[in-house]
Order: sequence, then C-alpha cells, then structure tokens
Amino acid sequence: MTEKVKKGNEKSEFPLKRDFSKNANIARIKKNTQTVAINSEENLNDPVKSKYIPNKKDEKVNTVNKEEKVYIIPLGGLEEVGKNMTAFQYKDEIILVDAGLTFPEDEHLGIDVIIPDFTYLENNKDKIKGLLLTHGHEDHIGAIPYLYQKLGTEDIPMYGGRLTLELAKAKFERKDMKLPKEKIIKGRSILKISKYFTVEFISVTHSIADCYAIYIKTPAGTILHSGDFKVDLTPVDGEGFDFGRLAQLGEEGVDLLLSDSTNAQIPGFTPSERTVGESLKEEFRRAPGRIILAAFASHVHRLQQIIYIAESNGRKIAIDGRSMLKIFEICSNLGYLKIPKGIMIDIEEGEKLPANKVLILCTGTQGEPLAALSRIANGSHKYITLRNGDTVVISASPIPGNEKAAYKNINQLLKRDANVVFEKVVGIHVSGHGCQEEQKLMLNLIKPRNFLPVHGEYIMLKKHKELAEAVGIPTENIILAENGMKIELSKSSFRPVGKVPSGVTLVDGFGIGDIGNAVLKDRQNLADEGIVIITVPQYKTGKFGKQIELVTRGFVYNKDAETLLSETKNLIKLELESMESQDIKEIGKIKQRLKIKIGEFLNKKTDRDPIILPIIMEV
Repeated sequence: MTEKVKKGNEKSEFPLKRDFSKNANIARIKKNTQTVAINSEENLNDPVKSKYIPNKKDEKVNTVNKEEKVYIIPLGGLEEVGKNMTAFQYKDEIILVDAGLTFPEDEHLGIDVIIPDFTYLENNKDKIKGLLLTHGHEDHIGAIPYLYQKLGTEDIPMYGGRLTLELAKAKFERKDMKLPKEKIIKGRSILKISKYFTVEFISVTHSIADCYAIYIKTPAGTILHSGDFKVDLTPVDGEGFDFGRLAQLGEEGVDLLLSDSTNAQIPGFTPSERTVGESLKEEFRRAPGRIILAAFASHVHRLQQIIYIAESNGRKIAIDGRSMLKIFEICSNLGYLKIPKGIMIDIEEGEKLPANKVLILCTGTQGEPLAALSRIANGSHKYITLRNGDTVVISASPIPGNEKAAYKNINQLLKRDANVVFEKVVGIHVSGHGCQEEQKLMLNLIKPRNFLPVHGEYIMLKKHKELAEAVGIPTENIILAENGMKIELSKSSFRPVGKVPSGVTLVDGFGIGDIGNAVLKDRQNLADEGIVIITVPQYKTGKFGKQIELVTRGFVYNKDAETLLSETKNLIKLELESMESQDIKEIGKIKQRLKIKIGEFLNKKTDRDPIILPIIMEV
C-alpha cells in the first residue's frame, strides 16, 4: 500500500489505494522475505528493514488453461429494477440464485408480468442442482412457478428462509402444479448442494424477514451474493446484520462479490425502519377521522409497526387487497406478525364504527389499476368512499418506472379533498436498500478480489463501480455486466467469455412467452388507431354478395362518419368486382388486397392507420 504524503496541510497527490491481497499471497511473500538484523540502538519507530526478494522459481507459467473455472450468468436484474436471477455454473452443475419478476410498463398492453428468459436453463435443466432464495420479495421469487413450469420438473429443490419458502409456495396457484422440494435454512446454515457447490446463508437486514446474503464455494473460487440489504442497527424484528461472519469471510478471502446497487446514487446511510414507526405515530395522532394506509404487502416489518400503533391508538384494522390478506394469513400463522386479539375487522364492520377508531390497510402504492387504493382514488371501490376528515397515508415511494401511475393516484385523491400524506420528508417511508456508505461498508467487510455490481439500472451499476474503485478495488477487477453475459472466474481471470439467450418473457393469463413483439404491436395499434372489420359474403360460385358489413372500433364514431364509411363500402365493392373479373378466388389474396386498398384509402382520408380485418363468409 502506497500513499505519497506531502508536508504541512497539503493534500495527498494520489488517492488512497487499498490493498486487498489475501492470506495465500501474504504467506508466499513471507516465505520469500529476508529480514535484515536491526541494531538495538536504532529507533524502534523506523520501518522494519526487510524486503521482498522474488524466488527465481516463481517465474510466470501459463497455467490459464489448467485452472478451474466457474461461470456467472446473470439472467435478470441488470440494467433494470426487477426480475432478479443469476446462474452459477461449474462443469456440469448449475445453481440458481432467485427467480423474480417485474411489472409491465405502458407499452406492454395487456401483459400481467414480465419474467426472465429461461431458454438457457431449459437447455441445461439436467444440470440444475438447486434454487437459492435471498428473500421473499416479488422481484426475487415472483417467477418461481413459471420457472418450474418451463423446466417441467419439481425435483429441483428450493432453499430459503421459512417465510420466503412459504411466500414462494403460495405462488403455485394452479392445482395441476406440484410443489417443488424445499429446504428451510437459517443464518450461518452451511449446505453441500451438490458435488461441487457448497453454500452458506448469512443474515442481512432489509425490509422483510428472513433476508440472506449467500456465500458460494466452488473448486474454482469463492463468491458472495449480497442479496438486497441495508445496514439497520435497530431492526424491528431483532434479526441483525451479521457483521461478524461477513468480516470473517472477508479475512478468509472472497474471489467475487455481487452486491445490491439500488441506492448507489444516494449519499450517506439509509435510516432505520424504526424511524418510520415514529413518523407514523405522529400521523395517527393528528388524523381526525379514518386512516387509509397503503403499504407494500411484503413489508412485514412495516406492517408489524402499523399494527402496534393502531392498537395503541384504539383503532381497529380492516384489510383490503388480495396480496395484503395473503401476507397477513401466512405471516400470522408462522409467527412473523403478532396480531392482538380482536383488532382485525371486516371492511363492512368498519362502516359502523366511529371514524377515528378505524384504520383501513390496503395495497396500491405503485398505482396498480386494480389495487384497492386506485379504486378508492377513482371512486369505484365497492365499500370505501372517501369522506371529509379521511387521511390517506402512502407509506412507500414509487419504484422506478411506476412514478406516473403512482402520482396519478395521488392527484385523484387530492381532487377528492382527502388529506394525503406521501412526501419523503415526512419520514413515513425508508428504503430497504443501503445507500453509498453501506455499500462501501459491504465492500470493506468482504474485501473482494473482483466485483460485479447487480440489482439496478445502468446508472446505479456505474455509480456502484465508482464506489468500489474509491475503496481500492482495481478498475480492471470490476465488470459492468448485462443480462445474458457469461463471465468466467478463476484464480487468475475475471472476464466476459460469451453470451447466453436472455431477455424478457411476457406472461399474459396462462400464456408464458406466447405474446411476442408482433402481438404487442397489434395491441398498440389497436389502442392508437382502432380497427375496421369488413365482412364480405362469398357464394360457392366464387361471386361476392352485395351485403357488405363494415364495423369500426376505436377508429371513428359511426354516426359522425357516415360519408366516410359509405365511401369505404363503395371502394370495397369496386375491389371485389375487380377481383371477380380477374378470377381471384384464393381467400388469402382477397384479404390481403382488401387490407392494402382500404388501408391506403382510410389513411389518405383520416391520417390514421387502423387495423383492417377482412372476413370472408361462405354462403
């Protein structure tokens, strides 16, 4: 470690560089170090007069091809927030960490959820030895049932905390799907997954119980995946951040760290979850009537605080939202939520109680159209209508990409004269992800030889790379990867070596991946331009009937466009007569010609491009 020091108050010319060399290297250095005798009269504060003398036998030998290699293959979670999934492959064995989903954006019309592309895993399913889960949030477990459905087997075991596994199993809603094998783990659980993979789960703090970093040991090297984390020194459930074990692993030597990049752009530390409880107490004290509180259903620690605060203020709790009801059921049964007797009521029962004795706990913090808060905001909720004196508390911040929908809800609530509490400065929400100082702390604890930032948009990954450089990790030992990149790790190398199939799979209803760009384009066209349906009768003789029907949807209002539609019908008749004279009888050719001619005509008249759908009816 070298630092050039100047006299006085002058700053160092060079930034501090941390030496992350490991014990193996230290042992080799000691072996080849000659210590020169020091005169006892010399100043004991002088540097030890020793020097490293390279052993001539240490000449470099090209052993790259002989080295053991493990491959890291991110399948989701890079350059995006969501659908986190990473494969680790050594020889003929693969283990997976997480299988999450993300939610559709505006251009994904009709799509329910988006999951990773499983093509590589389908092609190598016989090599997969286990699915390891860091925690129970949707962006880490939401794709699990689709994964097992695609692989066509339930024999690949799942490993995770008790709550995580219960939440994962709850996603297997189809009765024809068998639940996979499972193994419940706890902090510092060490498991030999297969012949080559040994893993250890290490407790970290986040915004849900049973959160773990995962240490992976292979013949080619050691890897630590941080999972999602923040450093919460006063966790609500008392399950702390395992500094001791992480520091121990750092001393033993970690070849590669994959670490959460979500808040890499935010300086400082993330406040403790307990601070939210104090802020919510104040909002409960000030609210004159009902409180309608929206929160993430999976934020168990937040929910527990809300329950205690409601009890201390004499408020009964009514729950609305399928995911919220499911979380309450699972967590209360497992003991992760402690619910006082008699505090839970039905929504209908809440209508009979004094307003200041009611808390309605619901979903919809991200502006989801069908969520409870959205229905309350637009006045379509079956039971809940906003009243004078109601306070709406949104205890969450919009996930990147959801800002527009979330603020649409807030605007609707404000229009209905509700008192809406949502600003960050109020302190009713804190992130479950660590900020810059916590990310640097993780880097300093682990002291990795190589670093791979994960879990975040590119701007987050890039900033995390800069933080790693600031604490002394060499630039050449950091990779900004993308989904599908195959990265080789050995004792002498850390480099991309290729690509595997990656991208997104769109889920619509029961269909997995059967909706492609062509369908989305049609849906977008339908939304933008509408559709024109042309029904033409055709006799067995090949002649066309005169009773042509023309129906439009989302294109023009028929009563206001009678002239246009009449002209369109006349053009269709002319085209049909022309095709009759040319003896064109092939249905496909007839439809294609009508599409082109009518499409060109309508575009010229309206400057719109509706979908043209000709239907030839045999009579």
